[in-house]
Amino acid sequence: MHDAASTDGTQLGRCLWRNARLATLASDQAGLGVVERGAILAKDGRIVFAGPESKLPAELAAGVPVVDLEGRLVTPGLIDCHTHIVHGGHRAREFEMRLDGASYEEIARAGGGIVSSVSATNALDVDGLVAASLPRLDALLAEGVGTVEVKSGYGLSIEGELRMLRAARALETVRPVRIVTSYLAAHATPAAYRGRNDAYLDEVVLPGLDQARAEGLVDAVDGFCEGIAFSPAEIARVFDRAKALGLPVKLHAEQLSDLGGAKLAASYGALSADHLEYLGADGVAAMAASGTVAVILPGAFYAIRETQKPPIAALRQAGVPIALATDCNPGTSPLTSLLLTMNMGATFFGLTVAECLAGVTREAARALGLAAEIGTLEPGKAADLAVWNVESPAELVYRIGFNPLHQRIFAGERVSS
Repeated sequence: MHDAASTDGTQLGRCLWRNARLATLASDQAGLGVVERGAILAKDGRIVFAGPESKLPAELAAGVPVVDLEGRLVTPGLIDCHTHIVHGGHRAREFEMRLDGASYEEIARAGGGIVSSVSATNALDVDGLVAASLPRLDALLAEGVGTVEVKSGYGLSIEGELRMLRAARALETVRPVRIVTSYLAAHATPAAYRGRNDAYLDEVVLPGLDQARAEGLVDAVDGFCEGIAFSPAEIARVFDRAKALGLPVKLHAEQLSDLGGAKLAASYGALSADHLEYLGADGVAAMAASGTVAVILPGAFYAIRETQKPPIAALRQAGVPIALATDCNPGTSPLTSLLLTMNMGATFFGLTVAECLAGVTREAARALGLAAEIGTLEPGKAADLAVWNVESPAELVYRIGFNPLHQRIFAGERVSS
């Protein structure tokens, strides 16, 4: 874990960062909530003040170490709200197959896809999964990420799913990062249960969820609602159990077809519905009514060479919050860069700079049910910050393959530079 003291004088989450341009992302401010000549004061890992330096009460800053940021941009720590970073192996062969013209569905039905990652993942113990995941996690952290959602879904057995969740929890013990877990046993049907989805739910998914909840391993429950995965009725069974256990839900929905998954998720008050390329008007309306966040995943759109774009204009018009995430996974989005994700969101889907930055901060926090904790620079929030060597926030979205991070700060402590 990170040390309590760091080389710039911060200690135990106490610091004043001054002479900075802030992109607060506060929902009560226009656009990015930019504050010129701003300051951020943190104590005990929490933001106490974020605003114009001229308005900082002197008594608040007394005795606190000061860091001059020399006019740099500060944003909230970035949030990757949809990943599958805990897994074994890779699926480069499927990449080759797609280059030869095979579709995602064709690969999955031929025994590839999700199921092909299961044996490689199940071959590793918790320590092995942690070791395999760290390079991917470190790539995200190096770009200013402070919070990462991690899904299970490559175990497809009770012990395999629990092992993945234990590995995800363990990542917090070896890196300064906040990990949020999602139980995704309803991701694919293993070969032994092919054609018997209900039996798989009865014997693996539901009892595994009970055990994961009992061990404190799960923060939310996810599923894959698609013709090659699970029907809305089958997902509803999983969501009913999640509701009984007091767990929030989210859903992979409308990625390859419109089965009404987003509408179903919204009916359960889901935190998010993710992918959404084939989302229809009724799904948009349902998400707007429930406050369910639309998580857009341009890495998967790019990797499987999809041509159907999510209905961004309709989501905007309906007031549905839009988040962005890497969907980092071994088969359909081997992407470990939120900066590139933002550029893809803008280039492929026409998201604005403000929408992209909000999508990996404020709206991503909302998609994890953590809007009160992270995602904006406001008093009371965790002091997770990213300091950038840029002149304009637009540079974070505009550049491709370039990382301008100056410092990453987690819970008020500098942990990279």
